[in-house]
Amino acid sequence: MCRRRGLWVTGWISVRETWYNTDVATILMVGVDLFFRSKLVGLLPGHHLITSDSVDAPDLVICDITRVEPDDVADSWPDVPIVGFTNHTDKSGLQRAHTAGFDQVIVKSALMERASALVEELVP
Repeated sequence: MCRRRGLWVTGWISVRETWYNTDVATILMVGVDLFFRSKLVGLLPGHHLITSDSVDAPDLVICDITRVEPDDVADSWPDVPIVGFTNHTDKSGLQRAHTAGFDQVIVKSALMERASALVEELVP
């Protein structure tokens, strides 16, 4: 908590007069197409969404299991919560992601509805 211009502010910091939320999660998107990625950016404001490996480990991985192999994703980030999504007709993809050990496996339409809640649930 800090005092700024007569107001008490919690959960936010200022860097050169720009305010940032301190509760930002870094979310790695694996195999997510550009169209769906832009939807997720709109659904998860305030979080840092990345599409490639960075120096720091992500807080969460969101993976399109129709475009990447679930076992490869689970092996690459064993200590990071993973959410896999696909369309509702891809039953084998859903099963492969469950078998790989994803924390959540969800159909694409449900991810659109629950994206923010899933991040809050899976990111400490």
